[in-house]
Amino acid sequence: MHSAIAMTNKERRHLARIADYGCIICQRPCEIHHIRHGMGMAQKNNHYNAIGLCPEHHRIGNYGVAIHAGIKEFEKNFGTE
Repeated sequence: MHSAIAMTNKERRHLARIADYGCIICQRPCEIHHIRHGMGMAQKNNHYNAIGLCPEHHRIGNYGVAIHAGIKEFEKNFGTE
């Protein structure tokens, strides 16, 4: 069984600042995307290596729009994480 480590107040404040800024591409309200560069399969980066992406740019947009629909095409269109 894997136990999750509780988020600290400092981490919560940091993620709230990211959310207040909005999507780094379109500035719409965002979700938190943990940067995957340098991480292994099924690993999540820490909360300080995160960016804000709106749902469309994060997970529900098509290939080339959403980072989770294809990171290489996303980075070609918008830059690296």
